[in-house]
Amino acid sequence: MKYEVILFDADDTLFDYGMAESTAFYNVFAHFGLPTGAEEYAASYREINQALWRDLEKGVISSAALRVERFNRLFARHQLELDPSAFSEAYLRFLGEGTYLIQGAAELCGQLSGCRLAIITNGIKDVQLSRIKGSPLAKTFERIIISEEAGSQKPERAIFDYAFAELGLSDKAKVLIVGDSLTSDIQGGINYGIDTCWFNPLGRPNELGLQPTYEIRDLAELLEIVR
Repeated sequence: MKYEVILFDADDTLFDYGMAESTAFYNVFAHFGLPTGAEEYAASYREINQALWRDLEKGVISSAALRVERFNRLFARHQLELDPSAFSEAYLRFLGEGTYLIQGAAELCGQLSGCRLAIITNGIKDVQLSRIKGSPLAKTFERIIISEEAGSQKPERAIFDYAFAELGLSDKAKVLIVGDSLTSDIQGGINYGIDTCWFNPLGRPNELGLQPTYEIRDLAELLEIVR
């Protein structure tokens, strides 16, 4: 095979984060007695959360601070008298139950049995481990590299150093990173000098000037690339 090791991003590459997030968002508001809250505040939350994750990629905020700050800002914007810390804790618990997969993910991983597979994610440790271990892909990955444990996040080089050390790798030519994020997965792979595959199921325009080695719309397309 052309590549011996595949580093998969988790969210929106193999795992349907949108489904997990929307379900957890509904459940946590219902848990706190606001069953219509998910619908009322979803747009504001997405805006706030996305901005904070961009700050995380830039190293402006820590993962621990992000998980509470997003609700602190949401509640302040809408004048909700809820405890951001308690709300965050409950939300993460519900989010950890979201084991939904992207269509074709399980089949793809099964067909890549000749490769070493690992996850490399900027997600929150407890949430990611819960979701992965509760899914059909629980026994698929040799290592699960999570930014909180690595002390660094994509696109920084340090998280790739950590991943290569954990996997005992040295030959970058045999490693491919697959992910949906240009700023995180593709930029990170380019920075580190490994080949990249942009999973772009919606055909979004690439407006960042980054040049992934490959671009795919369907996970099954990865098989031809690897072989």
